[in-house]
Amino acid sequence: MTSAANSAPLIEKHTIGYVPPQDRHGKVRDLFTLWFGGNIAPLPIVTGALGVQLFHLNLVWGIVAILVGHLLGGVLMALHSAQGPQMGIPQMIQSRAQFGSLGALLVVVIAGVMYIGFFASNIVLAGKSLHGVVETVPVSVGIVIGALGSGIIGIIGYRFIHVLNRIGTWVLGIGIVVGFGYIFSHVQSDDFLTRGGFNLAGWLATVSLAALWQIAFAPYVSDYSRYLPADVKVSSTFWTTYLGSALGSSLSFIFGAVAVLAIPAGMDTMDAVKLATGTLGPLMLVLFLLSVISHNALNLYGAVLSIITLVQTFAYRWIPTAKSRAVLSLLVLAACCVVAVFASADFIGHFVDMVLVLLVVLVPWTAINLIDFYVIHKGDYDIDSIFKVDGGIYGRYNPQALIAYAVGIAVQIPFMNTPLYVGPVSAHINGADLSWLVGLAITSPLYWWLASRDSAYRRRQVGAKLAAGV
Repeated sequence: MTSAANSAPLIEKHTIGYVPPQDRHGKVRDLFTLWFGGNIAPLPIVTGALGVQLFHLNLVWGIVAILVGHLLGGVLMALHSAQGPQMGIPQMIQSRAQFGSLGALLVVVIAGVMYIGFFASNIVLAGKSLHGVVETVPVSVGIVIGALGSGIIGIIGYRFIHVLNRIGTWVLGIGIVVGFGYIFSHVQSDDFLTRGGFNLAGWLATVSLAALWQIAFAPYVSDYSRYLPADVKVSSTFWTTYLGSALGSSLSFIFGAVAVLAIPAGMDTMDAVKLATGTLGPLMLVLFLLSVISHNALNLYGAVLSIITLVQTFAYRWIPTAKSRAVLSLLVLAACCVVAVFASADFIGHFVDMVLVLLVVLVPWTAINLIDFYVIHKGDYDIDSIFKVDGGIYGRYNPQALIAYAVGIAVQIPFMNTPLYVGPVSAHINGADLSWLVGLAITSPLYWWLASRDSAYRRRQVGAKLAAGV
């Protein structure tokens, strides 16, 4: 495996195609550093602070809610990651095996829009952060610099992303621990431990925020585990991903909560971080800026793979290459820069709100994908059929998956709490968003029931096992 890693090209040559055994140069431990380092960034810090700012929890109950949410949501995220070595293909194109070659397009488009939304919002954050560190750099210039940095990383691909996150794990990990130490020893508020309290709605809302943060990675998490050798144990892939993501995310969420409580109430989260960390503030902002640029490469990478999957569905004779991925990356980067620089602040805010709504429609996809992989097919799929224009043994549409998916979305609506819509149940319980729990609880058994009673689907299972030589 070492020689394969050393001979692997710097610029990733694979796009959405199957990664053959000779190109499986990944290492399991890299999954820990990827998801740990990638989650120590401004966006999770700001999100974590909402538990005490918006939902009025105190420090103890805020930390408990954050941990519960990440530990629960991280299970789903890591189960997706464990599919990568078994399949050797990106997560979104694998959805053709559950939804059919055309049925999967809706999910692919939703995932692509979500990636682009996160990429655009993060380059704005990078631009503002760079301006905060060096005031002579205009925000617009900072946006372009942040986008180009993420673009270079995303174009080079898999290996470079992992190298940066191995470094980032140590640098950011040490940085955030030192930051915690400074804040706890320089608390500037009189109500650090007493501000807020416990309320069930706020606690549930904070748990949901943390869990949905993890679920948001589900559509692309296995894109980074597909380079592992096929004989890597599912448990190894699961635990390295789970521990890295849950630990990194929890630290950032808790850091945000601690920072806003350590100073008098009423300040913006990142300003609170700068003030609470005192002389370390500028250094912390530089580290977070570098983290945003590095982590945002994952959003660009995922967006481009989604676009390639979408186009290849219709241009099935097209064999996308590293050059194709690079060209599409530059096009997405340029479009996002134009939007981020010239569009109004309200437009960017509304676009991010739409992205949060899209997370709701990804929950039933998560349920269907996991039930199909672990319960129904048990990891045995016909890879050749996934790349056929007619879907091969999986067909163009899978009615069972599409019915379960539609029901899974519908049952969440009363429980939703997004910037664009608040469901009646959520409004009744003071804004707690339980839609993801309801979506998982209904979609999972429904899909299993529908699929297990469909004779055509059972024949497809047999076909997949024959194709896999089982």
